[in-house]
Parts: sequence; structure tokens; C-alpha cells
Amino acid sequence: MKYIKTSIPDVVILEPNVFGDERGFFMETFRLVEFNSECCERNFVQDNHSKSAHGILRGLHYQLENTQGKLVRVIAGEVYDVAVDMRKYSPTFGQHVGVVLSAENKKQLWVPEGFAHGFYVMSDSAEFVYKCTDYYTPEHEVSLCWNDPKLGIDWPLKGGVQPSLSEKDKTGVLLSDAPTFS
Repeated sequence: MKYIKTSIPDVVILEPNVFGDERGFFMETFRLVEFNSECCERNFVQDNHSKSAHGILRGLHYQLENTQGKLVRVIAGEVYDVAVDMRKYSPTFGQHVGVVLSAENKKQLWVPEGFAHGFYVMSDSAEFVYKCTDYYTPEHEVSLCWNDPKLGIDWPLKGGVQPSLSEKDKTGVLLSDAPTFS
């Protein structure tokens, strides 16, 4: 596995070694000892799996309590995945990393605690799986406005068509009004 630092050093791309031939492929997607030494020490407590249709944007979400680090990957389809630094004390506060994750490229993204996270489905559909360092607690969740101009995220919207959003994401807060981690 290759661990690739991004423009925000705490956000890391994981690129697996894939062994394949005409029969298929094999890859190791997670090894705790290696993750702890090459990325950061974490204990994962929950695995999630979602499926979304083309044009759906989920996020940008984070939890103020029971903060979640997420190790995310796509097992079918393709998404544009984004992590936004919500740590007020950080030199990269308000900045983001965006990466295409797909079943084809098999990349994973480590999104640390203190980051808002979201993704946009670029393919006909996508299946998204992720490990979390804490449990989902909806009462502590915040939805950051996906298209806040201050964030400057260049979502790859097909044909300029607005994404399909959940009700909570339609009312996401602007970065200037969002609660942060101090």
C-alpha cells in the first residue's frame, strides 16, 4: 500500500497494490499495523456501505461530538470525494482536498476527525464503503453548505446540472456560520 500525502498533510490517499490477471484481482484494503505506522493510529468501530445514483451529492457532514475519522473507498462506480478542514486552529482551516475515487482506481481516502466530508456521484451509480473511528450520532451532526463560495470546491457536476441533495444538505450552513473545532 502506498500512503500519499495531500495538500492537507493529515488527509492521506491510500493506493493499494493490486495483483491481477485474466481471472480477476486481489488487493489488501486495510492492515491495522501498517495504517498506524504509515498514516496515524486509530481504532475503527463502525463500517458503513451506501449506494447512490448519479448526480447525488452527500455532505458535507461532520460531527461536533463523537467526531469521526473515515477511511473511505468506492467498490462500484465513481465519485468525487471531498474533505474540508474544520479545525479553526489549523493552518489549513477552510481548505479542502478533492479526489476521484472509483472501483477502477481502487484508491482510498483517509479523512481525519475534525473534517467535513462529502461526495458527488459521477457514474450511473456508486457504492461507497467506509470505516469510522466513532459511531454515528445524528444529534451532533452538522451539514456544511456544499457550494459555499468561500470553500471554492470545483464539483464536477455533469452538464452543470445541480446535484440531488437530502433535505438536511439543502439547508447546510456556510463556513462563516459553521461550528468549528478549536
